[in-house]
Amino acid sequence: MQHGRALHVIEDKGAASESDRPRPRLAQPGNPWWLRLAVALIFVLAVVSIWTTNAWLTTRFSDSTRVRSELRLALYTGNLLSELQRTAVVPLLLARDPALIGSLNSNDFSSTSARLMTAQKEIGAASIRLLDASGRTVGSTDRYQLGTNNVLSPFYVEALRSSETVFTVTNHGGAGYEFAYSRAVIADGKTLGVIVVGADLSRLERSWAGISDAVAVTDSEGRIILATEPRWRGLTMPEALAVRDAPSAIQRAFQVTADWTALPIDAYVQGRAVMQAEARIPFRGWRMTSFTTYASVREQVNAVLALEIMGFAILLAGTFYVLSRRARSQSVAYMRESADLRALNMRLTREIAERERMQKELRVAEQTVQQSSKLAALGEMSAGVSHELNQPLAAMKTYLAGARLLLQRGRAEEALSSFQRIDDLIERMGAITRQLKSYARKGGEAVEPVDLRAAVSSALTMMEPQLRSRTIRVTRNLPRGTVTVLADRIRLEQVIINLLRNAVDAVRDRRDARIEIAVETGAHAYVLVRDNGPGISDLENLFEPFWTTKKPGEGTGLGLAISSTIVADFGGRLTAHNDNEGGAVFAVELPLHRPGQAAQALAAE
Repeated sequence: MQHGRALHVIEDKGAASESDRPRPRLAQPGNPWWLRLAVALIFVLAVVSIWTTNAWLTTRFSDSTRVRSELRLALYTGNLLSELQRTAVVPLLLARDPALIGSLNSNDFSSTSARLMTAQKEIGAASIRLLDASGRTVGSTDRYQLGTNNVLSPFYVEALRSSETVFTVTNHGGAGYEFAYSRAVIADGKTLGVIVVGADLSRLERSWAGISDAVAVTDSEGRIILATEPRWRGLTMPEALAVRDAPSAIQRAFQVTADWTALPIDAYVQGRAVMQAEARIPFRGWRMTSFTTYASVREQVNAVLALEIMGFAILLAGTFYVLSRRARSQSVAYMRESADLRALNMRLTREIAERERMQKELRVAEQTVQQSSKLAALGEMSAGVSHELNQPLAAMKTYLAGARLLLQRGRAEEALSSFQRIDDLIERMGAITRQLKSYARKGGEAVEPVDLRAAVSSALTMMEPQLRSRTIRVTRNLPRGTVTVLADRIRLEQVIINLLRNAVDAVRDRRDARIEIAVETGAHAYVLVRDNGPGISDLENLFEPFWTTKKPGEGTGLGLAISSTIVADFGGRLTAHNDNEGGAVFAVELPLHRPGQAAQALAAE
């Protein structure tokens, strides 16, 4: 509005310069002093009344809310004790069950899990497990627990130490706490096993979350074991209340304007001021704490304040009606500006609608690109699996043919060695598929000291069937001493096998086919694979996925790309060049592993 007034004054000056005579100005009568005083008194009275009413009602409704919170805590405490007491009786009943005792005596657990599942449905427990005397789970309502050993678990150890039902709390980290009652199963004076019944306290947590703003239960050490806020579990109450998201400047401003009417403030939960109520649970020194926001208090106070404000608004409306008559004379000057603002608003509305449409189209395009990327990765993985399993399958075929021939000749002992090699190849194929799954993400998680000589020997053993089927002279140059690097043995052998396969394919048409594999050491460790083939025509695209010089159906172009990624995961690099005497040379460069130097470096730090 000030901008429009300034524009109006500029236009008046321009008109005065053209006519060279001043324009008459209308006298603007001022408001009488008594009217201005009345308006000021109404404002002061309104502020004082609203402030006093807000303070009194806030205190009254806050006390009422606190009483309701304490009553709700008493109800929650009763529910928690009821659930614990109901579950505490179950181990005593199941420990005397003749069917379970008979299963432990006879070691026949075929129907134990089904019986425990039936008991779980009738009782409503979270889980039921039956452990034998060695701590092994022989029956469980969760089939994934079968066979697990719990000999070090607190519920097993404490149950064996006591002849009564014991209660244990086990912290599973991010999965939360497990609350269990356990009791030893004793028959004829002999401990046969332990029955463990889990209390379903997570159901109470979910019910609390649907009614209260935040509820937490702490143990005797002050650690939070139950909470509607999952990230509180395992922390003390001060630590939990200190876990807050860093608010932005706007959020801090809203928090300051909201908190001045919420007194007293006990704590902050998720950036909101809350009142805190605490109750003692007559069980193992537990305590329950609830946090209630001031939202309901503000709603009630605001309802009364709204009526009070409405009364003052009606009073002021009459006063401002008198003042509005004076403002009508100025409205004409602002009508043109209002029309311009409406036009601008319409243009902004259209632009916002257009941008929203473009954003929707962009989201659709992003989803399409993501789906295409997933399909491309799936196709690459499928091709990689096919490529990496061709070699073991070919070797298995050769070993099967040899075993069949040996069996026909009555040489069963030698045939068994072939079957053993086939079993080793099957295990290797399983390892290859597991490593191919990790090709889509960065590797290097399972590195260990590996002797390069042993890796080369293992790879040559893997390639033995192909090397025997062709007239290829293989030269192996290995040092006498150990050459140790940090790598995954299976993946490192896979790299060497890929290089040997490429070398075999390169010398396919050579009469004097030669392949040399060598291990050298210096500042780094090197594995060199040389052949006397035709060499490499395109060194730039050699390690690109799906680039190959082989005929369709003979190769996918993924071997070198996968090998380069594996070597990079080990902190090394894979390079290639053409030899001056003909053929190609592939070099795997890896950092040497020196345990003595690593220990000295750690001691120096």
